[in-house]
Amino acid sequence: MLEPVSYAIIVVCFAYAAWSLFAAALNQIPREPHVIGAGVIELLLVVQLVVAIVMMFVDGRPDEFAVFIAYLLVVLIVLPLGLFWALAEKSRWGTMVLVFAALVIPVLVLRLEQIWEATGV
Repeated sequence: MLEPVSYAIIVVCFAYAAWSLFAAALNQIPREPHVIGAGVIELLLVVQLVVAIVMMFVDGRPDEFAVFIAYLLVVLIVLPLGLFWALAEKSRWGTMVLVFAALVIPVLVLRLEQIWEATGV
């Protein structure tokens, strides 16, 4: 896949997690800026999805195609689910849910890269 997109996602997710952790330390609940930050991450993830689909047509699909598609879909829903949960939780623990969700995404993105690299393309 396209590594610059993956690295951008990872960096933005770590920054978002740090920002959310700082907000949780200040006992703040998630607000509109957290939603906007999650939207930026989701936009990057959609770009990654489009790049992955194009790369599959150009370079061929990975050996573990079903697993690859599952990771592509799961990485898209982790943050929206976490954001929904965080906004429903009216305490700083809602903000901690955002920290966790933002830290899960880089793991999934790295796994997507590993599956892609295993194709031998």
